[in-house]
Parts: sequence; C-alpha cells; structure tokens
Amino acid sequence: MKILKRILLLLLVFITIAVIYNYPKLNILAGYSAKNTASSVFVARRTLEFTDATDNNFSPVNLASDEIEVDKKAATSSVYSLLTRKAIIRKGLGSVLTLTEEDETASYLIPNRLKPDYRTPFPYGNGEQKDSVFSTINYKNLNIAIDSLFQEKNKTRAVLVVYKDQIIAEKYNRGFNKDSKILGWSMTKSLLSTVFGVMQHQGKLNIQDKAPIDSWQNDERKNITIHNLLQMNSGLEWDENYDEISDATKMLFLERDMTKMQENKPLVGKPNETFNYSSGTTNLLSGILRSQFKTHQEYLDFWYTDFIDKIGMNSMILEADLSGNYVASSYSWATTRDWAKFGLLYLKNGNWNGAHLLTKEWVKYVTTPTPTSKGIYGAQFWLNANGNFKDVPKNMYYADGYQGQRVYVLPDQEMVIVRFGLTNFDENEFLKGVLESIN
Repeated sequence: MKILKRILLLLLVFITIAVIYNYPKLNILAGYSAKNTASSVFVARRTLEFTDATDNNFSPVNLASDEIEVDKKAATSSVYSLLTRKAIIRKGLGSVLTLTEEDETASYLIPNRLKPDYRTPFPYGNGEQKDSVFSTINYKNLNIAIDSLFQEKNKTRAVLVVYKDQIIAEKYNRGFNKDSKILGWSMTKSLLSTVFGVMQHQGKLNIQDKAPIDSWQNDERKNITIHNLLQMNSGLEWDENYDEISDATKMLFLERDMTKMQENKPLVGKPNETFNYSSGTTNLLSGILRSQFKTHQEYLDFWYTDFIDKIGMNSMILEADLSGNYVASSYSWATTRDWAKFGLLYLKNGNWNGAHLLTKEWVKYVTTPTPTSKGIYGAQFWLNANGNFKDVPKNMYYADGYQGQRVYVLPDQEMVIVRFGLTNFDENEFLKGVLESIN
C-alpha cells in the first residue's frame, strides 16, 4: 500500500510539473482556438462544427474543446479543462481575445464605413460583371490549372483569376462561395503598407522620416525610419516562430496593445542592413499610423473611407486588439472578389476608376527589394525578383498569408490571381499553368 501511495504521489508531482511547464503553451493554444472560432462563426458565418472540422483541426490546436454563446457572440476554448480562453465579437472590429472579465463589457469605438455599390459591375462595384470571352485565353487549360489546386491534398477553398478587369475563372470548395469572408492572415501586412501609401500620396506623412517613437529618442534606435520598418529592415530583435512560445505568439494571444511589443525590443543589427520578417514590426507601424491622427475615431475610419471601402472592398473586416488598434500583422477578413480588387488597385498603379489613391511611385517602392532580403521582399509585399518561381515573370509580386493565402499581381499579363486554403501548395506549377493558358 505504501508503494502504491508513493507511486501515486510521484505521478501527481509529475503531472503538476508537466502542467506548470506547459501552462503558457496551453494559454496560447486555447487562445488561438477561441479567437479563430469566434471569427469563423460570427465574422465569416460558418458553423462551429465546420470550424472544428477544418480550421481548428490540426495539431496541437485540435486538443482544445470549443463552445460558442450565440446570444453573447462569444467563443470559449478549453484544453483538458486546465485552462479556458474567451473571445468576444465587437461590432465593426471582429473578434478579440479577452484578458479580464471587464474586457467583455468595455466600451469601444466603431469604424464608420462607406455604403456599398451594388449596381456597378465588378471590379468597380459589387454588381455582377458583364462577361467577356477572350480569344487569347485557352479556357480548357485554364480550368485544368485551377482544378489542380482542388485536389484534396491542397485543401484549397477558393481560386479567382482576373484578366483585363474580367473574372475569367472562379471556383470554390464545398462550404464557400463568392460571398464567403476568408481570413487573409499576413496579407493584412500588405493592406497596412497600402494605408501608408495613401497617407504619403495625401501628404500626411513621409516614410523617409524617423519613426516617431518617443522611447527610442535616447538610444541608437532613434535612427530607424518608417521606411526601414516597412521593409522589415530595422535591425530590431524579433522572434517570428509559430511552433512554440515566441514574440509572435505572445503578441497575438497575450497582449492588450499589440503595437508596443516590437517597440520594446533592442537593436541586434543595423537599420537598412538587417532583414528580419516581423509581425511585431507591422503592428508597431499600425501604432505609428494611429499617432498621425488627432483622434482614435479618425484612425479607425481612415483605413476604410480612404482605401478599403473606396475600392469597394465592402465585405472586409479589420480586427483590432483590446486597445482598439488594428492587428495589421494578421487579422483581416474579406470575400475572394474583394481581395482581387486589392490586387487590381496595384495592377492599375494606384488609379481606381479615375481616382488616384496611390502613386505609381508607391507601387514601384513596395516592389523594390529590401536590402539583404535576397530579392524576396519589398515593403510588406513578397517579390519574385530573384526568380524563386522560375516559370513566373520576375516582376510578379504578391500578398502572402499563413497556410497559402495569396493575392498575386502580374503586371505583364494584366492579371490578378487569388488563392485561399488551409495549406501551402506548389505555387510555381499552379502559376505556370495559368500563364500558359494565355496565348
């Protein structure tokens, strides 16, 4: 009996140590599941069952048990009943993880939106396009390329191809259609960059200026420019690792104000000489944008009134942290067609139906390779300047999100290609197939 008690005691000690050691991981795991569940169910209008079977069905997130409160528009996730996290919906701001009970009833501002245009055909409005058949397109080959992405292994949800302003291919997997909002993940970084482009065009800021961060003014970080931050080339320390507890995961699932974490990091390299991809940098830039406006309401509104709604991306929802700052590193939801409009804005060098939102110089700026990035990165956009996709033009560039979310811009072909899914895929082969369908 004494031996059994000792064994049970040792087992209890072992379990206690294991729980204490893994508790921070459980916090982030449950946080991911709760946040994703709330957004999927209440922003994207999917069912809890569908979300658990698809979006949250990968290790270790599938260890969490998810529940929703429809009346409260909230989701909770628990891991072995050891730890529970909660995410709530705020009107106009999507879902957010709570840190205290008070967060559930805290007041907040709501962004003002422009009214959608349902009469004008796509792409300048939300009406159905007037179909055109191009003699230069081999539609059979195009459809073969599209269908290749819908093999089960690719877990593709949506593909859209726009050629000369016309949708020439559009396909959705079961459970999705043209009205489905889909998470762009890090494609949100490219939206953030665009807001800077709009501000620069309007004369509201200069990206070559030093970053307006008070806490940097008494050390060597004072020389970091907004330009350095946009190019992910500030030299600041940052750990972008999603397989374990890191700067990125702590920021997204534990922080109240996500704009501050990168601000507090030291220099580990030299500005303009140390490329380091950092979600913290993008959220710091979101905070810098906030500082350009007199009120928080103006900050919330500008992204929509002067950019997103201006080009008819009316389905889009930008999600904010508990402090009300847009989580520009990761959280934006929109339909596939609206994501295509984003690509078209760049394809048209910032001219949207006669109105200049951006300059041609800005498009050139974001597609200029960041020093030390080996030609793969510009200003919050990814590039093919090094020919990484060997069968694709080197001037192709794209917004890139986790699990293979993409908006490709191909200037030579007057084409924008959008892909959404749950896993990465052979991008070169897919793009090659689409390009070869153009005679």
